Amino acid sequence: MNAPYETDTVVREGAVGQGSAAPGRCPVAHGFDALGDDYFRDPALAFKAVRDEAPIFWYPYLNSWVVTRKADVEEVLSDWQVFHNGHKGESIEVPAQFHDVFPQELIASILIGSDPPRHTLARSVAQRGFTKDRMDALQPEIEARAHRIIDRIEHLGESNLMQSYCLELTTQTFMALTRLPAEDEDMMRQLRDDLFMILGSALEPMKEPQRSEVWGRYVAAQLHLRDIVRERRAEPGTDLISVMASACAADGTPLLSIEQIAVHIGEFAGAATDTTAQAMANAVLFLDANPEALAQAKADPRLWAQVFDETVRRRPSGTSTRWARQDVRLGDVEIRKGDAVWLALSSANTDETYYDHPFDFDIHREPLGDHLAFTKGRHTCLGQPLARVQGTTGLKVLYERLPSLRPAADIPLDFVPLALLPIRRTLPVLWDTTDARAAVAEAPSAAAPQAQLRPDSATGPGGAAAPADQERTPLDLVVVARREESEGVISLELEAPDGAELPAWSPGAHVDVEIGDIVGDGIGRQYSLCSDPADRRRWRLGVLREADSRGGSTHLHDTLRVGDHLPISRPRNNFPFLEAKHYLFIAGGIGITPLLPMIRAAHSRGADWHLLYGGRNRASMAYLDELARYGHRVVVAPQDEAGLLDLASVLGRPQDDVLVYACGPEPLLQAIEGSMVEWPESALHLERFRPVEHQGTGPDEAFTVEFADSGHTAEVPADRTILQVAEEFGINVFSSCREGTCGTCETPILEGRADHRDSLLSPRERAAQDAMMICVSRAEAGCPSLRLAL
Repeated sequence: MNAPYETDTVVREGAVGQGSAAPGRCPVAHGFDALGDDYFRDPALAFKAVRDEAPIFWYPYLNSWVVTRKADVEEVLSDWQVFHNGHKGESIEVPAQFHDVFPQELIASILIGSDPPRHTLARSVAQRGFTKDRMDALQPEIEARAHRIIDRIEHLGESNLMQSYCLELTTQTFMALTRLPAEDEDMMRQLRDDLFMILGSALEPMKEPQRSEVWGRYVAAQLHLRDIVRERRAEPGTDLISVMASACAADGTPLLSIEQIAVHIGEFAGAATDTTAQAMANAVLFLDANPEALAQAKADPRLWAQVFDETVRRRPSGTSTRWARQDVRLGDVEIRKGDAVWLALSSANTDETYYDHPFDFDIHREPLGDHLAFTKGRHTCLGQPLARVQGTTGLKVLYERLPSLRPAADIPLDFVPLALLPIRRTLPVLWDTTDARAAVAEAPSAAAPQAQLRPDSATGPGGAAAPADQERTPLDLVVVARREESEGVISLELEAPDGAELPAWSPGAHVDVEIGDIVGDGIGRQYSLCSDPADRRRWRLGVLREADSRGGSTHLHDTLRVGDHLPISRPRNNFPFLEAKHYLFIAGGIGITPLLPMIRAAHSRGADWHLLYGGRNRASMAYLDELARYGHRVVVAPQDEAGLLDLASVLGRPQDDVLVYACGPEPLLQAIEGSMVEWPESALHLERFRPVEHQGTGPDEAFTVEFADSGHTAEVPADRTILQVAEEFGINVFSSCREGTCGTCETPILEGRADHRDSLLSPRERAAQDAMMICVSRAEAGCPSLRLAL
């Protein structure tokens, strides 16, 4: 198997950490250059060329020893009393003009530059915010954000993936982890870059005026973060900052000061973004060089975790440095007190004395995770659960959405020129825009067979579904149970005919029941999944009979029986369930269905939650027996017994740490919105079953639309939608509800402004004018044309 190959020369911007060689240090690895092109192409291969001759060698450029063998690296990492880390923080000098707000001892407290006991306390507090369970709970939001990023770039056909996707996703993940407001995103990006400069100054001091500029921005960001930490300490939520701010000793004394927490959040802004972004970019190169591994991961999404771990084994994104507290012998080398020791993780991870075929990119390598990419010992990377979740999810979504993604023909060696720590700045990639909207369907696997596509669906060679059609090709499922849940509501339970696993989903997801051809209007019906996401073999839908609807619910109630087959789409989630400490659920009638899995998840997490459930009368309210087990947390309020729901009592006072999830009739949702005008915008999450009625000031007018990808320009008449016009031109558009409630037809806006008439986009998303639902939305009044990515 081949390693990624890159061309051209590395950008050099001057020496980093250069010093004169200390006398009498040997051996020296002749010809080794940590700023050479060979090193930037593949650090592991560069070390292989010198490792046998000098497993531990003196590198004059850095005035440091370099350790290359896995056993020696592990020895250094495991003994913090001999090889300490504190010298890094102690070597950073804070400019005098900032000492009054940022004293010298504060920078010495950084986790990556301190040792026990100070390091132990701070790490133990921060670790509570990085548990695997917390990171797994964050995964649906990471996936949703990844899709939104791809939405913005998929029409381009090419991009610098490092900036447009890898760093963008990891930055957004960090914002989600900390629940920092969107307006702080640019500040956190700059804080990350400034911190890297400050850490580098431990080896190579910055010069003026750069030193004062970098520190000035860094301290200003720290002061802002302190204000946020102070607010979270007073009213904590469940985000990382709140977890650290609310950690107290037995007597109630906070374990960490506000200033310390702000410093650590700054550290995490760099560690949680750059290293994982580098890993995802490296994975793209390895997969391009190993097409068999890419094909296997596409066919079995469970393998993306192995792809990520094998990537960071083969080319770890970081390195590690220690200083000797005393004279010590390591291997065959005498290291003196005060000497710096650089640990070559890429070399340790490809040590032939430990690994079989260490330079192969083998995603089936066992045991998984047997490498030092996250180091070990007291300074083991505490964010590795986050790195694994976001790296795995980021790669999965990237190749699902852009299945033809490949590196450009010539990849420049454009790295930040740090010796032994190559940070990639550029990765140009290409993809075919014709298949950019097609997701790679979950393929059957021996361990967990997947539900099959309908046999009458469009197929490609050999009978397999053509890639561009797989995402929209329905699954063929059979009704295995049908129950009357209340007056007018039935439950349908569905399984694959052969009992195979169904696609994964998360609370808030819905599916399309493709019965449009049966009832004669060609339109699918959306129903929320209301079963347990952990049950991969059975789905449940709740269906309300609606006499004044288009006939879909009547068909399901009157004609569908156990044993009948239904064409069902793969799940989509426009109503994602976010992690919080407190929840208020409000349901009206059949609006209870998307909330049931959320309630189950909140309860299993141990969150504080309550449900306010209203309906016409008790007999019409479904799933009451199922909800009864939750006791006092559920308030059932039939209108004929209690009147309208008392929203004022539960929504009258804004609460920063409560998320409100609501679904039901439009009057109820409007009343909830009216009751929450003083709440933070991010607190309210709604799902509508009906489109919001358009409050226009005049009749619709014709406008021009340019479909940029397909090269067509057309007029959209006043009585036609963009979707209808696109279909008339034969443009392949995903759509389902045709009323602005499902989000299937969301399309990026390249030029112009839209009059948004959907029921999904938030006020902030509408104001951004990045995308629109073309089944209902039109050009804004006074905007004569739109240019769309179709």
